[in-house]
Order: sequence, then C-alpha cells, then structure tokens
Amino acid sequence: MRYCKSLPLFASIYTTFENYNIKFIPMDKKYFAPSELIINEDGSIFHLHVKPEELADKVILVGDPGRVALVASHFEKIESEANSREFRTVTGIYKGKRITALSTGIGCDNIDIVVNELDALANIDFKTRKEKDELRSLTLVRIGTCGGLQLNTPMGTYIASQKSIGFDGLLNFYARRNEVCDLEFEKEFKKQVEWDDHMGNPYVANADIALTEQIAQDDMVRGVTIACGGFFGPQGRELRLPLHDPKLNEKIEAFEYKGMHITNFEMESSALAGLASLMGHKALTCCMVIANRLVKEVNSGYKNTIDGLITRVLDRI
Repeated sequence: MRYCKSLPLFASIYTTFENYNIKFIPMDKKYFAPSELIINEDGSIFHLHVKPEELADKVILVGDPGRVALVASHFEKIESEANSREFRTVTGIYKGKRITALSTGIGCDNIDIVVNELDALANIDFKTRKEKDELRSLTLVRIGTCGGLQLNTPMGTYIASQKSIGFDGLLNFYARRNEVCDLEFEKEFKKQVEWDDHMGNPYVANADIALTEQIAQDDMVRGVTIACGGFFGPQGRELRLPLHDPKLNEKIEAFEYKGMHITNFEMESSALAGLASLMGHKALTCCMVIANRLVKEVNSGYKNTIDGLITRVLDRI
C-alpha cells in the first residue's frame, strides 16, 4: 500500500473542501502510450511474451535460459510457458505455491527490461493502459553465480546480497534513486577505492530486509555484492586490453565500512534491488560462488551443484 509523508496535510485540505461543499476530484491516471508500453497482438508484454494472468506473485529469476528448466523440474504442475530471445518463462505449482521461473540473460540492462515488464504485467491494466486501482507487490528472488572476493567465500558458498553496489549506473536514470540508496555507503566506497568519476556514479541498493531473513536464514553469507557492467574489465580481468585502474580489485577487497566487506562480484543484483524498491516490490539476489578471485580458483562445472541453492529458495520463498 502506498503512503505519503504529507497525508495529514492532505486530510486537512480535504476537510476544508468538505466544509465549503467543494468536492475533491482526483487527477486522472497516467495513460501509457503504445510506444512506451508495447503489447503484442496476443496480449502479452513485448519482450517477455508473458500475459498478465500468467504471472505469479512469487518469481524466481535466473540468468541462463537453460536453468529455467532446472527450476521448473521441481514443479508438480506447469500452468504456462513462454519463450522469447533469452527470456524463457515457466509458471507452475511447487508445494502448493504458485511460482514463475524466468530467465533474464546477462547484465543489468536486461534486468531493466525484466523488472519493468513484470511490474507492468502486475500493475498496469492492459485494456485501459492505466495503472490499476490495487497494486500488486511481487517477490523477486534471483538465483545466480558469482565470484567470491574474501577468504570466507570459497567455492560453493551461498551469498545473499543484503547490499549491492551498482557499477552499471542504471538506477541513476530514474527519479527518486537517492530515496532507496545508501548514500553514506556510496560516499565511503568512492573515497576508499579512489573512484574515478569518469567510470560513472556507483549506487548502493538494499535488498528487502524481511525477504533476506526469510531466504538466507543461517546457511547463507549476508554479503555486499558488486554488480558489474561487464565480465572482463569491470571485474578486473585483463586480457589484451589494459585496465584503467589495475589496483581497483585490491582496493575493493580491502574495503571495510561499519564491519561490512565486499563479498562478491556478479552482474545483476543492484538493478534488481534498486528497481524493486522504487516500484514497491521485494527483491533479493542469492548466488553460489563458482570462482574465488582472491585465491584464483574456479569451478567451471558448477551446473551440477547449483540445484541445492534452487531447492532452498523454492522451499523458502
């Protein structure tokens, strides 16, 4: 439910209107033009090809389209399926819970598409192209892989991202971004790692606190995750191109603020947490460490072991 800090003022104004027999007429809702909200001929949303009635309130997000089948293999019943580019969607029933499993592909740019289209499916009437009277709050849990940055995050560790630092800059394009970000954390991070502003402005988004408690419990590390805008340079990997700041990873690994250290790299958590907070949804990213950058180890065969994380999330969501 939405609230407004100025509600007492509005109530006073409304009472005054009543005293003078003046009726309060609410402003008409915004109309979302076809160029802004693109709906396919079959009534599905443009990129995902999912229809409003096919979306569950509980959503599991994965990067790899092939991993959707792994999540859905645990469902007792399949209700609907959709495929479009890297976006594969299956909605079904797991232990009495209606759940949608959806692949996002790689990167925060894809998260921008997915979260906006999920919110549209939940909260915009496709017939009138206006916001619904009653808004749905979705529960979004991303299950992915990541690179560990500390000695206490060896391969196989499950990390729940309680905070995410976005190197991608996506949230900076939206109004009210400061309202959902930890601005003091941002300031301290930029100071300690000697951040060069020409790389963009990083932001720090928070996962939903109650959802983090519900999903992470006592067998996941509560982490601070950096969501990078790429797999190579932004994560400090150097192949043929030299890095702008070759010491950035060392400074990231040494970062400490109020007892918190940066635990891992991945590529989607910041946009998910930030957009969900702005839209009124609950979101959390849970990743399994498949490489530890500190000790230079990697498990390229992780696909055989990530099912343990999937079943934990399915049981707890």
